[in-house]
Amino acid sequence: MVDTFVAQTVHLVFAAIWAGSVFYVAFVVLPLARDGAFNTTKPLETISGKLTTISRVSALVLLLTGGHLAGTGYTVESLFGSTRGHLVLAMVVLWAILAALVEIGAKRLEAGLNGKKLREPASDALPLYRVAAIVGIALFVVAGAIPNVPRLL
Repeated sequence: MVDTFVAQTVHLVFAAIWAGSVFYVAFVVLPLARDGAFNTTKPLETISGKLTTISRVSALVLLLTGGHLAGTGYTVESLFGSTRGHLVLAMVVLWAILAALVEIGAKRLEAGLNGKKLREPASDALPLYRVAAIVGIALFVVAGAIPNVPRLL
């Protein structure tokens, strides 16, 4: 019981940090960079590196805590044969998509920043990060649906 509470809490905290960080970069940092608000690549290099670290750590923590929650709350039959189980599986797919988008976006951004450009790499990475932010929101929508679906569906 306590392990489930701790796993749920840690899972939610890391999901919020990850999705919130991606959202902030997508809708605040990169538009500022694209519009010329930075004079050097250093801030974007730092932000990209920290976001990549947050993404990787969060992905790992979510894998571990989510695996624990799924393992203790679902059987194979209920995971693949119920609406709640399908929502959990949808979260896994969205989680993988979010991780991939952040990794690809970071590589695209860093490649341009290595050329000491600011606006162009920010513009190139912006669509990926915006899609990633939407995926992060979708993760929370699905997570909110899970406890509201009756167990038998």
